[in-house]
Amino acid sequence: MSIAATASAVGETRAAGPARRRPRRRWTRFILPVYSWLVIAYLVFPIAVMILYSFNKVTTGLPQVSFAWNGFTLQWYREWSNIPGLTSAFWLSIRLAIASTVFSTVIGTLLALALVRYQGRRFRGKTLIEQTMFLNIAAPEVVLGASLLGLFITVNLARGFVTLLLAHVAFSIAYVAVTVRARMSGFDRSLEEAASDLGANSWVIFRKITFPLIMPGILAGALMAFALSIDDFVTSNFVSGAAVPFPVWVYGATRIGIPPQVFVFGTAIFTVGILCAIASVIIGWRKPT
Repeated sequence: MSIAATASAVGETRAAGPARRRPRRRWTRFILPVYSWLVIAYLVFPIAVMILYSFNKVTTGLPQVSFAWNGFTLQWYREWSNIPGLTSAFWLSIRLAIASTVFSTVIGTLLALALVRYQGRRFRGKTLIEQTMFLNIAAPEVVLGASLLGLFITVNLARGFVTLLLAHVAFSIAYVAVTVRARMSGFDRSLEEAASDLGANSWVIFRKITFPLIMPGILAGALMAFALSIDDFVTSNFVSGAAVPFPVWVYGATRIGIPPQVFVFGTAIFTVGILCAIASVIIGWRKPT
């Protein structure tokens, strides 16, 4: 075909205008959005029930959760600290979650940096560490809790806050490392190389360039570690001993009746988690300066 004929064909194609779009199928226009909202409703419904019944009156003599709606009240929010064992268990879980988040975030971030930065002979055993990390995520909590309990008994370490902290850090490190590593997968190393060429040392490069760029991943990993710690029951039940965290206390209370303050604390935890997630998203949107 000659050049003139080709140009003529191209001109006719442009003159004909863009091809008509195929109409969207009904299942992509209607069924998929409905399905998505149903899944979201299924996930949110138990939380909504908890928040709703934290405002429910109790007409029986004992302050126990009743799923028969008896009227709106703020009594349980005013009397949130009237259950001594529950209050101490809640604050224990808060302290435990904060401590385990700090340790697991620092260790997991450093592990992610090592896995991404060092390749080949510079990091022997990298594959073994990666496999161990993913096995830690995939292992059932019953197995992890039982193995940690056996370890603590073998080394004669009394169960309490220390064993809880060691257990929570153990299962949180892998989640933080995977999250931060995913953030670093598209990291532009040329920025660090440019800073090095301009005379910046390793600490300045990390503080001014590396850390701000991976900060959203670190925050996401920290939030995940905090959430895993504060609601963990299976592993905590094995290694708690005399130090009873919030989930273990609630499980024990189910035998005699759950006080409404449990829903108050659950609502508070959920609200703080939502606010932290929103803050993490906002920080992730901001470009590092």
